[in-house]
Amino acid sequence: MAEVLLKVTGLKVAYGGIQAVKGIDFEVCSGELVSLIGSNGAGKTTTMKAITGSLPISDGDIEYLGKSIHGQGPWDLVKQGLAMVPEGRGVFARMTIIENLQMGAFIRNDKADILQDIDKVFTIFPRLKERKDQLAGTLSGGEQQMLAMGRALMSRPKVLLLDEPSMGLSPIMVDKIFEVVRDVYAQGVTILLVEQNASRALAIADRGYVMDSGLITMTGDAKTMLHDPKVRAAYLGE
Repeated sequence: MAEVLLKVTGLKVAYGGIQAVKGIDFEVCSGELVSLIGSNGAGKTTTMKAITGSLPISDGDIEYLGKSIHGQGPWDLVKQGLAMVPEGRGVFARMTIIENLQMGAFIRNDKADILQDIDKVFTIFPRLKERKDQLAGTLSGGEQQMLAMGRALMSRPKVLLLDEPSMGLSPIMVDKIFEVVRDVYAQGVTILLVEQNASRALAIADRGYVMDSGLITMTGDAKTMLHDPKVRAAYLGE
């Protein structure tokens, strides 16, 4: 049986007087691509922020590699192999593409390997190579999403958390981003994917969780969920 890399138990998160996450349980095993789907405001992004230590939790626990990571900051978790591509991309706008990628490798000091990994990112995203000396803030939304994903990969993560990678992108760019997610997964990176685009997310995932109003309301094999009438009616507009 595959090792459980990430385990969330009884997680509750409140802010601004609102209980955004109301006690959820889920897990991500080694070698899996797990999708957490749900409508806007369901609590998906709040859950991701809690996992990465950028939002405090009010109850429950989060375990990574079998140990509680409650109270650890994002920088500590990156060092342990847990990297996140945040909603809204969060690129360093006044730095170039190259400088953003170098920032992604801030925990590393293996200079030759860092250069090799930058080349790998450029292989995945040829468009970034063409613009490598351009300021990140001048890139299109899709290019910034590519850069955010490339920057996260520079830390060589064991688990990659992707928060709404297709949000606000053109259909062509959405195709490209999901293609890259599949490729990264095929290279052995375990992925937790949060997405409003339920059909695309479930189509590439092994397992899925449905989140609604701060609770997980359904879980199962992703392909089975993709064809579930309730899921299709609620999230696929059918």
